This record gives sequence, structure tokens and C-alpha cells, in this order.
Amino acid sequence: MKKTKKSIFDSPVFKSRIKSANTTLFPEGVLGYLVGPTLALLANSILSNYFNQYMTDVLKINDWLGEFGKLFFTWLPVISVIFVVAGNIIVGRLLDRAPSKAGKARPLLLLSVPVSLIALIVLFVLLPNPDGITEGQQIFGMVTIAIGYILWFGFAYPLYYTPHAALVNLSTRSSKDRSLLATLSNATALAAMGVTSMVLPFFLGLLFKRVTDPALVPEGAKPLPDGGFELNGSIIYDQSASFNAWKVFVIALIIITFIGAVIEFMFTRERVTEETLTASHNEEKKALPFGEQAAICFKDKFWWIMMVFFFLYQLGGMLKNVSQLYYCAANFGTVNPETGNMAYGLDIGGTFSGTIGIVGAIPTAIGMVIAVPLSNKIGKGKSILFGSIIAAAGGVLGLFANGNFIVAVVAFVIKALGSTPAMYLSLALLGDVFDHQEAMTGKKTDGFTMMIYGAIMAGMTGIATGIMNGVIAAYGAGTTGFDYQTIAMPMSFIFFGGEALCYVVIFIIFLFMGVEKFSAFDHKAIVMDQKAAAAAAGVEYVDPAVKLALEEEEANKAADAARMEELKVACEKKGLNFEAEKAKYQENLAKKQAEAAAKKEAAEKAKAEKQAAKLAAMTEEQKAAMKAKEEAKAKKQAEIDAKVLEEFNKLRERNGQPILE
Repeated sequence: MKKTKKSIFDSPVFKSRIKSANTTLFPEGVLGYLVGPTLALLANSILSNYFNQYMTDVLKINDWLGEFGKLFFTWLPVISVIFVVAGNIIVGRLLDRAPSKAGKARPLLLLSVPVSLIALIVLFVLLPNPDGITEGQQIFGMVTIAIGYILWFGFAYPLYYTPHAALVNLSTRSSKDRSLLATLSNATALAAMGVTSMVLPFFLGLLFKRVTDPALVPEGAKPLPDGGFELNGSIIYDQSASFNAWKVFVIALIIITFIGAVIEFMFTRERVTEETLTASHNEEKKALPFGEQAAICFKDKFWWIMMVFFFLYQLGGMLKNVSQLYYCAANFGTVNPETGNMAYGLDIGGTFSGTIGIVGAIPTAIGMVIAVPLSNKIGKGKSILFGSIIAAAGGVLGLFANGNFIVAVVAFVIKALGSTPAMYLSLALLGDVFDHQEAMTGKKTDGFTMMIYGAIMAGMTGIATGIMNGVIAAYGAGTTGFDYQTIAMPMSFIFFGGEALCYVVIFIIFLFMGVEKFSAFDHKAIVMDQKAAAAAAGVEYVDPAVKLALEEEEANKAADAARMEELKVACEKKGLNFEAEKAKYQENLAKKQAEAAAKKEAAEKAKAEKQAAKLAAMTEEQKAAMKAKEEAKAKKQAEIDAKVLEEFNKLRERNGQPILE
């Protein structure tokens, strides 16, 4: 029997710090799915939101090489999408390789770190200083920017984000646990974006530094009361000082990115991958060819709905994100008392952008709390369906803000509230699609699907930025970048209208989403297939849940033994009696376990007493009515289940799979 090839990630050094058989809120959820990814995603969030402004207001790239600078500025993000797709194909194939004990997604998190480091250095450190830049330096700068931009968005980010997104579905098969992990995982994007859109905007003056020396400003520039100068309504920024400030800032980003990726790697666990390793009985299992995976996906209407959803969700979200600072800088300025005119700039717009971000985060945070209970009540698909109506309404309202900051904030809040189910539940719903495909065909398509998903999530940044840059470039460039006032209305349509239109289409396609009705049967069929595979291999089938529980028990024993060794060493150093200290420790542990058991028993008893009291207070007629209602509900559910099972088995038979009794 051919054994699985050894990998460096089979080493105990790379073993997950998570030992529990089931997912836990801490440390797995908090550290592995929230803290680590938030830190790791910060760099991409900042590049997606501010690199464009860095190019227009620090590098002033629209002025480079005449009209070619505008073309480069507009088309670089769009052309980069080709490399994003290529990068995700590579990552998808890496995800499909024979997994190590560390999993198949987690090792890629670490591999993304050196690529990210190189990309950030190329983008910010190797560039020539834009102040007084020569034509030859401009050519070198464009080549450097293109290499760094493609390296980051095409390879570094997909190498991190795609396996990061795959972890939700590789960690557990439990639909409820997936909803929890998906909520936390998606909250990381919110947290990273929160730092980018709520905190950083108030400090943009440290990165986009105003010119303070009158000798450096062009003729006709007017001083501003809060410092700096403006020309024709646009604030003038010091290129050299801003350029150097960004260099220092990026060094800090590199360190943060490294720390975040390591934390996520250490505190996540791929239980479904381990289950697959167990089911393969230690034989090397080749990845399913992409062509075969694609054939399965292309025949699955639920897969198509999810991919179209992710395309629209990410396009609308990125149109909003990349245009937010420009929208605020163009629509909300400050009055120059000397001239009586409005002055517009990134640091002023940053204050308004930060305020919108803070207020808009409130409904998003509320949505994080209610998303899982809501999905448990009505389902993930219906939650997204109803939320899309609210999000579209908020976007339409925002189109009528017309420079009114209060209306803009209200519209943003409504839109944010409606988008929360899509934000927090979509990955969990994709996990249900994976399970359904596996139940129907006996094959997994996560490698191909996550390649497409990653390409969409990373590629939409380029598409959205290209759309916005085309609008910006159309209005020309000058010594101050461009005239903010002329882009006020176009930015309104991009910031509010783009996402509203996307959610209208999402509502329509989710009218046909119904994969969740098969979930219970999907899980039963997968277990049945695994048992059949074990029998065919002539080995005893071990339920993955039982195996994980045994592993957790062994891990707890090992951890307890390690604690005893630590206690023994401590006792030797302090001259204490080890047996006596060991007895104290065991006594305290037993006491805590007894208290926890008593608390649980008391809660169950209180619940039972409450139900008994409620039942005792009811009349015989009320009891009979309640019983009849429960029986009718059970009968109706049984009829629904029978129809779903019949539909389920027809699909299984069509795919050459045995029916489920």
C-alpha cells in the first residue's frame, strides 16, 4: 500500500495548537478566525483603499509621460485581473495537492508571507522619489509599480486569501459551526476595513502631508486657516514628505502581516481534511482533475447562484470601498475664509469618510450578532434574500444625498444593515453547496471552486478601481492631482448606485436558492459513502466525530501530563512537595469540574421546571390544541422531508450514486 509522501508541514513544529474535536469560540474562533486574519488582511485593505490616492496625490501619476500616465493609471488595475486569475489557478491547484498533517490550506498562509513582503517592498521602497522625477525615472517607476501591483494582487493576496476563505469549510461539517466561523471570518474583513475606513482616515494628514513652505507652491495658491495651501479648490500635498511617510508606514504593515498570518496558522484546524486523510486509509490520493471538478460545478445550479452572488457582492462592495474617500473628498470640504470658496482634499475628505465608516459599522456589528440566530430561524439563503432588499433601498436613497452629509450617512447605514447577511453567511452557504455536491457525486470540488472564488474576490478590486480610475482620468490632471469638484456626481453613482444595482440582481437570483433543504440528507449520504469506501478497502469504519473526540481526549491527557511535568519542575525549584501540590491541583480541578456540572444541571433543571409550570398552567383544551398543532406541524414536516428525500434520491441516481433510505 502506497504511503503518503512526507512534507515539511508534517513536522510537529507546524502542528495546529487547536486540539478540540469540535470548533471552539476561544482560542480557535477568536485567534484563528478573527485576530490573526484581521492583522493579515490590513495590508490589502489599505492598498485597496489608498494606493489609488497614493498614485494620484503623492506620485501624481496622471502627469507622467503625458497622456500615457492617464492610460497606465486607468488600465493597470484592469489588466492585473488577468494575473489575478492566473494566480488563483495556481493557488487552486496547490489547494488540491495531497494534504499534509497541517492540512492543505493552512500551509499556504505561511507561504504567502514572503511573497507579500517582496510585493510591498517593490511597490513602496524601490520607487524613485516623485518630487522632481525625470522622464527616465517615470518609466522605471511605472515598470516597478506594474510589477509590484501584479505581484500583490495577482499572487501574494490570492496565496493568502483563498486558503483563508477555504478554512471555514475545511474546519467542520456542522452547519451551525460553519455559520459561527463564517461570521467570524467575514468579520475580519469588516475589522480590517474598519481600521482602514474608520481609524486611518483621521490620520491621513500623516501620510498625505500638506505643503507648508510658500516657496514650494505654484502661483495663485491660497493659504488655508488650518495649514497648507489650496489652488482652485484643491489642497496641495508635499510629494517628497508624503512619499517618505508611506515608506515608514509600509514597514510597519509588513511586520503586522507576518504576525497575523502566523497567528491564523497556529490557531486553526482542518478537521474535514483530517477526515479525508482518515477515509483514504493513508493511501496517497490524487486530486480530482480540474476538468472533472469544473464539469460537476457547471451542472450545479446552486454553484452558479453562489458564483454570480460572489461576483456581484464583491463588485458592489469594492466600488463602494475604492470610491469612499474620493466621494467624501469631492462632496464634503471646508470653507477658505480668505476666498470664501470651498477647499477639497484627501485629509479633509478623510474626516468625513472616517465618520461614515464609524456610523456605518454600528449596523454591521449588530448584524454580526444577529446573523447566526437569524440564519438558524429562516435559513442562510432567505436571510441574504431579504437583506438584499434593504441594501438596495439604502443605495437608492444615497443617490439623492447631493452633498447632504446627514442623508449620506443614513443611506450608508441602511445599506450596511442590509448587506450583513450576505457578508457573514455566504461562506457558510457555500459550504452547504460543497456538501451537496459531495453527496451527489462522491467528489469534492473545493479546489476548483475556491480558485474561482479567489479570482472573483481579488479580481473585483482591479475591475472596480479601473472603473473609478477611468472616471477620474477623464477629468484631467494638474499640479494638484485633479479638480475634486468635477467628480462629485460620478463618485456618488459609483459609491451608492453601483452596490444598489448589484443587490437588486442578488435578490432576483436568490429567489432560486434552495440548497439548504438538502443539508440533513447530504450529511447522511456522505457518511454512508464513507462507510462503503471503508468496507471496500477492508477496514473498520470510524466515525470522524468519534475519531476527533478520541484525539481530543488524548490531547487533553497529553496536556495534563505536560502540566504535571511543569509542576514537578516548579516544585523542585521552590523546594515544595510535588505529591502534595499535585493533590491540590487535582482537587481544584475536580472542584471546578463539579461546579461546571452543577451549573449545567441547575440550568437544565430550571428550564424543565419552567416548561412544566407553563404546561401546568394550561387548560386541557389548550393542551389538546397545542398537541394537535405539534402533530400537524410534524406531519407537514414529514411530508416535506419525504418530497425532499425523493428529489434527493433522484439526483443521486442520476449521478450513479446509491439511494439513501
